Amino acid sequence: MLRSYFKIAWRNLVKRKVFTGINILGLSIGFGSAILIYLFLGYHYSFDDFHVNKDRIYRMATEEHMDDIDYSASVPPAFAKVFQEEYAYADKVAKIMDRDGLVIDVDRNGNIAKYKRDVLFAQEDFFKIFSFPLVDGSNTISISAPNTAVVTESEALELFGTVDAVGKTFVLENDKTIEITGILKDIPSTSFLEAEIFISFENLKDFSEFGYGENWGGITTNLQCFALLKPDQDIAHIESVLLELPKKYRPNSKNTHIYKLQPLSKIHLNEEYGGLDPVFLIVFGIIGLFLLIIASINFINISTAQAFYRSKEIGIRKVLGGFKKQLFWQFLSETFLISIFAIIIGFGMAVFFLPSFNELFNIQLSFESLLNLKFFGFLLALLLLVSLLSGAYPGILLSRIVPILALKGKLNHNDTGGSKTRKVLVVAQFVISISLIVATLVISRQIEYATQTDLGFDKESIIMLEVPENLDPDKFHDLKSRLQQVVGVQNVSGCLTSPGGANTFWDTTVKYNNRPEREDFSISIKIGDADYLNAFNIPLAAGRNFFKNDSITELLVNEKFIAKIGASSPDEILGKTLAVNGERIKATIVGVVKDFHDGSFTQEIRPVFIAPYVRWYNEIGVKMNYKNTKTTLAQLEKEWSQTFSKHVFGYRFLDESVAEQYETEQRYLSLSKVFSGLAIFIGCLGLYGLILFFVSHRTKEIGIRKVLGSSVSNILTLFTLDFFKLIMVAGLVATPASWYLMEQWLQGYTYRTQIGWWIFAAAIGSVMLITLVTISYQTLKAASANPIKSLRTE
Repeated sequence: MLRSYFKIAWRNLVKRKVFTGINILGLSIGFGSAILIYLFLGYHYSFDDFHVNKDRIYRMATEEHMDDIDYSASVPPAFAKVFQEEYAYADKVAKIMDRDGLVIDVDRNGNIAKYKRDVLFAQEDFFKIFSFPLVDGSNTISISAPNTAVVTESEALELFGTVDAVGKTFVLENDKTIEITGILKDIPSTSFLEAEIFISFENLKDFSEFGYGENWGGITTNLQCFALLKPDQDIAHIESVLLELPKKYRPNSKNTHIYKLQPLSKIHLNEEYGGLDPVFLIVFGIIGLFLLIIASINFINISTAQAFYRSKEIGIRKVLGGFKKQLFWQFLSETFLISIFAIIIGFGMAVFFLPSFNELFNIQLSFESLLNLKFFGFLLALLLLVSLLSGAYPGILLSRIVPILALKGKLNHNDTGGSKTRKVLVVAQFVISISLIVATLVISRQIEYATQTDLGFDKESIIMLEVPENLDPDKFHDLKSRLQQVVGVQNVSGCLTSPGGANTFWDTTVKYNNRPEREDFSISIKIGDADYLNAFNIPLAAGRNFFKNDSITELLVNEKFIAKIGASSPDEILGKTLAVNGERIKATIVGVVKDFHDGSFTQEIRPVFIAPYVRWYNEIGVKMNYKNTKTTLAQLEKEWSQTFSKHVFGYRFLDESVAEQYETEQRYLSLSKVFSGLAIFIGCLGLYGLILFFVSHRTKEIGIRKVLGSSVSNILTLFTLDFFKLIMVAGLVATPASWYLMEQWLQGYTYRTQIGWWIFAAAIGSVMLITLVTISYQTLKAASANPIKSLRTE
């Protein structure tokens, strides 16, 4: 019986090649998208699940409560020692601290090769908490002694030309000779850790006294603390006990700390602490589901539309003894057969587009990870779900046809499913398409608003050159003078960081005008020389710029500081003193600058002060003419290398750095564009199939209308008007729903665009235009045909 079902199903599918092709193509796109999304979601949800004790590993984090709440994936440097020694909750506790762009020299047969690498300083117990094995399979990693390190096998191969690098050495920052004591297996891409070089924590004292020390004075996000808890610990209880630490070690701080334990499984998927927003993955999954629903709706619409022509076949089957159950399974087998073809083609599509998908989302997905029972179970479930979703309703509908009416030819379209059901399903397709287009337009507008709105400083034509730490003042002034002489350079400024861009935050406590208490807000440090304002085109609102100096005696604040301090005007604060960074810096306010966006548009502009201090300059901003970028860059590198011959030249474009803050939004936009296009394409396939059916069904009606004087445009209007009515209904449903969802998304931005009415009009108009183009060919073909051919059988 089963064999008979599939044999008959095959004959019916071959007989209706066009409709079969439309159904298979639509479902194939849906299946292919679902497979890619499954791969993508599986990748993100599998982060850090390869560690042996993953359920007991926690990262220590901090909620900082001042005038608002900030979240930091770090704790004060002294926390780790206190947590391990004063409490009995953990078996192991370890700190790590990363440093970017350190210079590594490797001697290759007398030739010194220089590299610029990000380095992680780690305590030895870090490798006892996590499962990062050596290439020999052991976990006997020893970096407790100073000047020792372990590297991954890929890094060993690049640095030394061989994986067998144990005992080899490299020179760190032209000073310390570091010995390799072990080679780690390459760290999986699904790890929160991206480091390749791990150096003994004992060497950190040469690079960060704060990170190496044992103090409670502040937090740096570069420093992280992890614990391997003992089995069966009550996390809520531990966090409640930790509330006593700020009272004990930070009793006078207005920056109230609340220490949290973040599970290893939540590190990657927690936006508050720098991870990925899990809503992004949920949206991704929902869009994949929508594509399958749209493809299934196509199948249902086309199948119910064809039911009228299959009524006699069904009538004969029933007269010959066919039961409803048998007819139902017959039609379901046709759906299952189509779904099998579609899932095979969809898998091929997924394989073909995987490289582009990886490039779009900047990840490295591979189908090798799918060779498991879990994936094949997913495919089987997907196949059965779509087959039932697409085939059940048409199967039930067709099996209920009354044989007498079918054989007499007295069935109408309401007896075979009716137009109402198809209209509801088509409206559902249009709702999804309109909503996706609205989302694409709103996200695009917000990104455009964030990247093209005046940020309060100039980011165009500015290159940020990296310089070594603890910069010697004489070297800096000499280099700056020579850089200013380079053809194409307009201005040069030494600074800690640029005014805005990714990872530019350094907040600290502040005491204003010798008040007895520190303020209940923090201030952001922007160290820069006297040319900082000119180089980045930051306007003064009051007062003057500070005089040229290598140390901090005068400083500038922004307008936001005036609002926070409660002053009535800029003049009120000029000449007053400001003490910051634990009162280690104290200077006079001589000017107020206009507010500028020192972070992304998701964050409110913060109080800022600007002051010069050469030894804290990490970068040199160069305002240049872009007409001869290549030549100018080459000359800048030449001048830079004369000053820092033992270092590696590095630079970045400021506008690109600012754009990095919107990577997630760019991915949302790319996601919306790709899947909006796919949803519309699948919907158009269904519309094409329906119009093909309706035109063939109404050929004689078209002929009669033409004989009675109807023009081609009248007939085209007749066909398109029905679909346009459905689009308007869909627009009425999609508009409030999509407005609400996008309003919720925009709530994450302090500075945001507005959702104008034209966005919904554009989305509905786009769907109308695409629908018109889709149905025009077949409609015009039928309307232009000779009516005699369609009426000669009457």
